[in-house]
Amino acid sequence: MNTTVAERLSVAGTANALELRGVSRYFGALAALQDITLTVKPGERRAVLGSNGAGKTTLFNCITGDFLPTSGVVRMFGEDVTRFPPHERIRRGLRRTYQISLLFGGLSVLDNIYLACRGVSRARFSMVRFGKNDTLRQSAQELAEAVHLGDVQDELVSALSYGQQRQLEIALALAGAPRFILFDEPAAGLSPAERRDLIEILNNLPGHMGYIIIEHDMDVALRVSESVTMMHNGRIFKEGKPAEIEADPEVQELYLGGGFTHG
Repeated sequence: MNTTVAERLSVAGTANALELRGVSRYFGALAALQDITLTVKPGERRAVLGSNGAGKTTLFNCITGDFLPTSGVVRMFGEDVTRFPPHERIRRGLRRTYQISLLFGGLSVLDNIYLACRGVSRARFSMVRFGKNDTLRQSAQELAEAVHLGDVQDELVSALSYGQQRQLEIALALAGAPRFILFDEPAAGLSPAERRDLIEILNNLPGHMGYIIIEHDMDVALRVSESVTMMHNGRIFKEGKPAEIEADPEVQELYLGGGFTHG
């Protein structure tokens, strides 16, 4: 029997934001993910860490629907979305950033954010141009301020620094008031000052807005998360609080000596 919208919302109100149960993903004989079981509560901020090839990006792709798992179940807010395409997961409040910038360099900062807001709104197919009192335009201006780009909102994206472009990507992910966000290495290539700015932006997000962050900069990851999942060879290796993970001898031996940036 099909569930009603009311039933779906009732379940969503009491369910975990994200649940993976026994998720595996194979590419031929290669096991990119093996039996991943993971639970993230509403509003929780979790870091997923691991060396290159640990399976972190494949994990994100299975959560977003870019890859369907070979086996296992993916639930968002209590709803089984294992076979849902990406756009259906977006409709249910999921957003993602990418390692490679996906921005319109010939448009202004504000226009980029406005298009993102419009793209997830009911008016996305309307050909009517916005006016001064357009609510989506107001939302775009608020998002520009939230990611510390209010002073350059009228600048072309092509004129922004690399760090500012990464901040803009966060604004695009925040369009439409998502319930859960996947941040894919947002600190990659940032200067120390830009990393500090990123930490402030992420820590100031609304409390109900949960996220998972993949990050090679362990210092950034531990300062913006309340729980940590370590991956190795497609499996979950360790889980714990940031202080526990940072002090764990096995983590230090396996990861801190293998390319993580700390400090």
